[in-house]
Amino acid sequence: MKKFLILLLLTILVNPLLAQKKLIQKLLSNEKDTTRKASFMPIPVLGYAQETGFEFGLGALYSFYMDRKDTTNRSSNFSGTASYSTKKTYNLTLKGDAWTPGNKYHFIGELKFRKTPFNFYGLGNNTNQKDEDRLVQQLMKIQLDAEKTFIKNAYTGLSIGFEDYNFTDKVAGGIYSTSPILYDRAGGSVLYLGVSQSYDTRNSNNYPTKGFFGRVTYQYAPDIYGGSNFTGSQVKVNVRNFWSLAPKVVLGVQGLYHTVQGDKTPFYLLPQLGNDEMMRGYYTGRYRDENLLAAQAELRYRFMNRFGIVAFAGGGKVFANGNFSLHDLKPDYGFGGRYFFDTAKGLSVRLDYGVGEKKADEKRQSGMYISLAEAF
Repeated sequence: MKKFLILLLLTILVNPLLAQKKLIQKLLSNEKDTTRKASFMPIPVLGYAQETGFEFGLGALYSFYMDRKDTTNRSSNFSGTASYSTKKTYNLTLKGDAWTPGNKYHFIGELKFRKTPFNFYGLGNNTNQKDEDRLVQQLMKIQLDAEKTFIKNAYTGLSIGFEDYNFTDKVAGGIYSTSPILYDRAGGSVLYLGVSQSYDTRNSNNYPTKGFFGRVTYQYAPDIYGGSNFTGSQVKVNVRNFWSLAPKVVLGVQGLYHTVQGDKTPFYLLPQLGNDEMMRGYYTGRYRDENLLAAQAELRYRFMNRFGIVAFAGGGKVFANGNFSLHDLKPDYGFGGRYFFDTAKGLSVRLDYGVGEKKADEKRQSGMYISLAEAF
């Protein structure tokens, strides 16, 4: 009996240590998975802000190949985030990026429901912190794109999108309620119909080490809803290129242009500077106007198959139609770390810290981001 108790105690102590050792070995493993199997990565959503209270939820990314035998087939990735806060705000986002066998068809989809507070500072490239006005936004968004290749590396597609916005002003007498140039303050709906053209020579859609990607989309919003709802068009241009500077070092550059053309464009449809992908460090919506122009470069060092670090820098601005200049570009720079949970596909969890401009009488703008997959 005594020997049995000793053996049981050793089993209880050793098994967790062995499991922990296997986990550490997996995390630090420098081996590359070549089985092309599906992968799944969950990450918790935890945070606190005065406006939302405590926020908690879960995000996850599922990745697989539609044709595992074809080594040229790009991976299909589906991600989702669901969160709720103690002040009854919520966010549900589902995104899909699917490639059929032979990469003949490419499908992109996004579904988003959100009710959350955000800060509004006015329009233009030089808004001030002192004008901060707190709003609550309720959003529903659906976006579907379908592309087909007719020429090698080139994809032509169609898209449809629907967005519905509703706003509540939490602070009476602020810039949101007093500005004479804001249209559709209470919100509205818009339906887009569009076309797209892309060209893609990247060797991976998750972690490219060489190649070019360029995509141009044109979307038109017809007069369906009448009244003050938006009628007009928007154009987005997104170009990227990647160079392998050394076996473990990659340089990536990206340029982005987004314009909205129409009469009395609602403020909520205007391009916004700053997010976890471009112009990291700026509060999304601090600067917004009819046009957005931004560029960035990122140096990536993947010193192990599981781990990497990056440094990035760039610049950008927003501006009204017919009022373009380069003299007041906003700076952006920072660094980050990567953990590759699927080494074969190059899928990672990233932690980035971005820094922006320092305006007079304001703190330097900055932000930290935890996200799935590379910024671009």
